[in-house]
Amino acid sequence: MTVRRKLLGDWKGKLAKEAMPVPERNTAVLTELKALREKLPRLTGTVVASSDGMLIEHDLPAHIEPTGIAAMAAAQLSLSYRLATTAHGGGFNEVVVLGTEGQVVIYAAGYTSLTVLAGPEVNVGRLHLESRPVARAIAEHLAMAHPEKQPE
Repeated sequence: MTVRRKLLGDWKGKLAKEAMPVPERNTAVLTELKALREKLPRLTGTVVASSDGMLIEHDLPAHIEPTGIAAMAAAQLSLSYRLATTAHGGGFNEVVVLGTEGQVVIYAAGYTSLTVLAGPEVNVGRLHLESRPVARAIAEHLAMAHPEKQPE
């Protein structure tokens, strides 16, 4: 056995033996997400993700994979922010995607985003009315939990 193969085997063995840490649930954010679902019972689900696509918290049904939604929401947030700043020179607040089978709304929430998935029957005005304050509250919760991530 070559030295390279032995080192590679040792490295793989260490990876296989160490369990992946399971992140703790953010109860304050999860409470906000569940409260939003109570106000708008026809929501499909909600996701909070960092600007780089890392999942922070979610309230999704089992058939929707939360990390994929978080990654796609971060990409959409980045593109929307870039479009808004290029076109108008201002900041970005939210983006609405209206599909034939539902809608997706992504709200800027500090260094994170709140993504709300809803069916086509949900009123977009009511969705905004209830979701915007939740996005602000989530931004505040996360700012208190992680002050080092806030812009100076």
